Amino acid sequence: MVVEPIREAAATEEQMPEPGLADLIGLETEPRSVAYGWKDVVLYALGVGVPVEDLGFLYERSSGGLQVLPSYCVIPEYEAMSDLEGRFDQTRMLHGEQLIRTFRPIPPEGPLVVNARVVNIFDKGKAAVIHTSATGATVEGEKVFETLKVGFYRGGGGFGGDPGPKAEVLDPPAGERPDLDITYTIPTGQAALYRLSGDYNPLHIDPEFARTAGFDRPILHGLCTYGFAVRAIVEGLCDGDVGRFREFKARFSDVVFPGEELTTRGWKENGRTLIQVSTPRGVVISNAYAVTD
Repeated sequence: MVVEPIREAAATEEQMPEPGLADLIGLETEPRSVAYGWKDVVLYALGVGVPVEDLGFLYERSSGGLQVLPSYCVIPEYEAMSDLEGRFDQTRMLHGEQLIRTFRPIPPEGPLVVNARVVNIFDKGKAAVIHTSATGATVEGEKVFETLKVGFYRGGGGFGGDPGPKAEVLDPPAGERPDLDITYTIPTGQAALYRLSGDYNPLHIDPEFARTAGFDRPILHGLCTYGFAVRAIVEGLCDGDVGRFREFKARFSDVVFPGEELTTRGWKENGRTLIQVSTPRGVVISNAYAVTD
């Protein structure tokens, strides 16, 4: 993937001191052009486990045209947010929640014009909760996606800011049969493949680094788990048609290890589907919902 700034991004000076966190609310990057091609979207599809038989996501000459998984938007999102995230110490940041919303299928090749902003920063005492959003559009101005990323910033609280609203509780109905129930087995090499889409954190490939972080082996990227869940939503709720996907919001509750089984279940309720993703060890994505046509 090639990234070219359209104009020099705003806010490139040195990081603000912690008491100035609230001053970053509303900070916005300049739009930038993110170029990509069919190889990038196919690599992403392989990175979230699309099997070789599913040519619609893997073959650029597929009879129906190459489909792009809606969760691919987290890749240009990362580029859009890179300038903003440089203002925070990423060693203290935990990715807590992710929302994606699509307005049309993502084109199989770019460029897309993306930008990002700090929506809000809430003061939780010992930590801050940072909401950053990104949007992507065609060069003609047609909006393609928007995202919201929620980060838990350890040690960033106590600046006297708004504590924020209480989160909506999205528990699946007890005892009811799910409308979506799909299990994928995550190949042992999945994290090594997913990282080629741009997230090179050694936590996901280096056993020694993983041990220093408190894990006995490398863990799967949270957004890779998220991509597996989106695959299940597209397969089970959209009949494989990405044009029927609209929105997915999720909270990361636990880590996933390559080699585990990952089960995505959903219960339709009031125009949306409550989602829960689990491994045999327990729930890994919670407080989640999807909107589909």
